[in-house]
Amino acid sequence: MHFNIENYIRDIKDFPKQGIIFKDITPLLSDADALKETTKSLLELVPEDIDKVVGIEARGFFFGTLLAEHLNAGFVPIRKPGKLPYQTYQETYDLEYGTDTLTMHIDAIKPGERVLIHDDVLATGGTAAAVVKLIEKAGGQVVMLNFLIELSFLKGRDKLKNYPISSLLTY
Repeated sequence: MHFNIENYIRDIKDFPKQGIIFKDITPLLSDADALKETTKSLLELVPEDIDKVVGIEARGFFFGTLLAEHLNAGFVPIRKPGKLPYQTYQETYDLEYGTDTLTMHIDAIKPGERVLIHDDVLATGGTAAAVVKLIEKAGGQVVMLNFLIELSFLKGRDKLKNYPISSLLTY
C-alpha cells in the first residue's frame, strides 16, 4: 500500500474567513493507519538527537507528542497567555491585523537542549519565529522546524532562514 498524506487533507473554503482555503487535518487524525504512516514520515525528516519536541497550540500537539515519544524526548506545549499554570516566558509577534502572544513555561527547556519545533502548517512564519525566540530565551538550541504542510506562497521560510525546515506537503 502506498500512503499519500494528501488524500487525508480536506480543503475548507472560506474558513476561518472569506478567501481562505483551510487545510483540515482532522480526516488524517481520525484514521489510525494514516496517523501511523504520517508519524513515520515525519520521523524520517528529523535528526535522532533531540532532547525536546515543542508543539504549537493546538494542532501542533497531535504529532508533537507522538514525535516526542518516538524520539525518546520530552514534549513542551506552547500556549496562548493564561493557559499555562506556572511562570512563563512570553513572546509577542505581529499578525496581519494586530498582534498575538505565545507562552512557554520557564523551566520547560534547559540551556543547551536540542529542540525540534513541530506544528501542522507553516504559513507566514510569524508564529514559528516567535516560538524560536521563546526557545532561545530559555537557552535551547533549535535543531529543526517540522511541519505537516507548508504554504510556500506565504513565504514563511523567509522569517526562519537560519534554521532547517522540513514539511511533508508543500502547496
